[in-house]
Amino acid sequence: MVETKSSPAVLAFIAGEAAGGIVLIVAAALALIVANSPLAASYQAALHARLGPLSAAHWVNDGLMAFFFLLVGLEVKREALEGALSTGGARVLPVIAAGAGMIVPALVYLAIAGSAPGLARGWAIPAATDIAFAQAVLLLAGSRVPASLRLFLTTIAVVDDIGAVLIIALGYTAQVDLVMLAAAAAILGVMILLNRRGVDRLWPYLLLAALLWVAVYRSGVHATVAGVLAALTIPSRGHDGTSPLGTLEHALHPWVAFAIVPLFGFANAGLSLKGLDPMALLAPLPLAVALGLFLGKQAGIGIGTFACLRFRLAERPEGASGMQLYGVALLAGIGFTMSLFVGGLAFGEGAMLDEVKLGVLAGSLLSALAGFLLLRFARPLPAYQ
Repeated sequence: MVETKSSPAVLAFIAGEAAGGIVLIVAAALALIVANSPLAASYQAALHARLGPLSAAHWVNDGLMAFFFLLVGLEVKREALEGALSTGGARVLPVIAAGAGMIVPALVYLAIAGSAPGLARGWAIPAATDIAFAQAVLLLAGSRVPASLRLFLTTIAVVDDIGAVLIIALGYTAQVDLVMLAAAAAILGVMILLNRRGVDRLWPYLLLAALLWVAVYRSGVHATVAGVLAALTIPSRGHDGTSPLGTLEHALHPWVAFAIVPLFGFANAGLSLKGLDPMALLAPLPLAVALGLFLGKQAGIGIGTFACLRFRLAERPEGASGMQLYGVALLAGIGFTMSLFVGGLAFGEGAMLDEVKLGVLAGSLLSALAGFLLLRFARPLPAYQ
C-alpha cells in the first residue's frame, strides 16, 4: 500500500476546491430558485443581454470559463511535473480509472439515446467529473475519509479534464477558419519560445494568452481551449527560484473557485420546473445523461479501479477500504460544471438544453447522495478508524 504524497500545497488546493464546491452548490440552488420565481423573466433577459459582440451568457461560457480552463491547464502541468501524475507508477490507477470512467458513461448514453435523431452528439455530456462539487460532498462525508481518497478523486478529475478538453477541441469544433487557426498557432509558438528562452515574467504570457483567446475564438475552435494551451507554456521555475506557474495558479484559484465557476453555475443551472411532468426524466436525452452520470461513472471508475488492484497494476490508496473507493466512484458521477458546458456545445440553447440540465441535475444529485451516504457510513481500514 502506497503512502500518499500530500504536500501542504496539495492539501490547501483540495480544501479550496471543497469550499468552492459549496459555493457552487449554493449558486446552482439559487439559479433554480430564481428560474422558478417571478424573477424568471428578468433572469433570462439578463443572460441574453448584449454586452458588446456577445451576450452575457456567452461572455460567461466563452470568456470567463477560459480562466477556468487556464487553471485546469496549470493544475495538469503541475501534476505532471511534480504531483500525482509525475511518475509512471503513480499515473496507472487514476489514468485507467478515469479513462474507463469516461468511456462507460458515453456507452451508457449512446445505448439509451444514440438511436434517437440528433442526440448522439451529446455522448460526451456524462464523461467528466465536477471536482469542486465532488470534493465538497467528500468534505461533508467526514474526517474518516482518508486524505489519499481526496487526492485520488482530484487526480481522476484532472485526467477527466484532459479528456474533456480533447473532446471539446476535436468533437465540438464546427467550421474552422484556417487563417485564424494559423494565427493562434503562431501566438502559441511565440509563447513556447519565450518559455525556451527562460522568460519567467508572467505579463508577456498573459498578454499573449489574451491574443491567443481571440484567435482561437475566431478560428471556430472553442475558445476555452486557448486557456489550456496557454497554461502549458507558463514556466514552472523562475531564475530566482520561484514558480511562475505556482504564482499564477494560486492567484487564479480563488477567483475561479469562488466567482467564475459559481457564476457559470448560476447562469447555466436555471431550469424552469413549471409544468414539468416528472415523466419528462424518462425521455431519451435526460435519461441518457442522468444514467450516464449515475450508473456509467460508478461502473467505469469502479471497474477500472478494482481491475488495477486485482491485477496488481497499481497499489490501493493508503488507508482506503474497498467501500470507500466505491464511494469515490459514485461521487465521480457529479458532472455538473463540465457536463453543462459540453451540453451547451452539443445542443446550444432551447428545449434540448433544458433536457440536458434536467439529466445533469438528476444524475449529479443521485451520485452526490449515494456517494455521501456510502462514504459517511463505510468503515475505513482499521488504522484510520
